[in-house]
Amino acid sequence: MATEVVNRRSRELVLGGQRSGKSGRAELRAAEWLARGPAHRAVLIATATAHDEEMRERIARHREGRARRVPGLVTVEEPVQLGPALARHSDPGTLVVVDCLTLWLTHLLMPPDTAGAAAPCVVDAEAALLHALHDARGPVLLVSNEIGLGVVPMGRETRAFVDALGRLNQEVASVCERVTLMAAGLPLCLKEPS
Repeated sequence: MATEVVNRRSRELVLGGQRSGKSGRAELRAAEWLARGPAHRAVLIATATAHDEEMRERIARHREGRARRVPGLVTVEEPVQLGPALARHSDPGTLVVVDCLTLWLTHLLMPPDTAGAAAPCVVDAEAALLHALHDARGPVLLVSNEIGLGVVPMGRETRAFVDALGRLNQEVASVCERVTLMAAGLPLCLKEPS
C-alpha cells in the first residue's frame, strides 16, 4: 500500500473499525519514517491495559508482531496521561504514534477499580491531548475506532461512549492535516493537506 511522505510537522488521524488495518497503516508509516535516515526515531504510545488473560495475550502478540515488523519502533505504555506523554515524546526527529484513542477514552470514562483514587477528568484530559497535539514539534499519527456507523446501541452508557468517541474523533480530526479511514486494509483519504 503506497502512502504519502510523513513530514516533520504532520498530524494524521487513522480511523476504522476493528481489524480494518488501522494499526498496520500506523506501523507502515513508522517504518517509512525510520527508513528516511538514522536520525529518525519512532515512539508508539500504547494505551491498552490488560485486565484479563485474553487481553494480556493480545497485548503480548501485538508487542511481538510490532517488534518483528518495525524493529526501531519504541513502545511506551500510557493508558491515561496521553497529553503529557505526547508532549514528552514529541520532537522534530521523532514520529509519535498513539494507538489507540478508543482505549484511552475507555480508561477515562470507565476506569477500572482504582482503589479509591479519583477518576481523571475527561474534559481536562481531552484538552491536554488537543493542546499537546496542536503544539507537537514533530509528526504525530493517532489511531482511533470509528464505531458510529452501525445501529444505535442499546444501553445509556454505550450510547454515551459512542457519542463521546465521535466528538473526540471530530476534535482530533480538526487539528490533523490528514485523516484516513481504513476499511478491509485499504486507506480512504478523508482529509489531506491543501
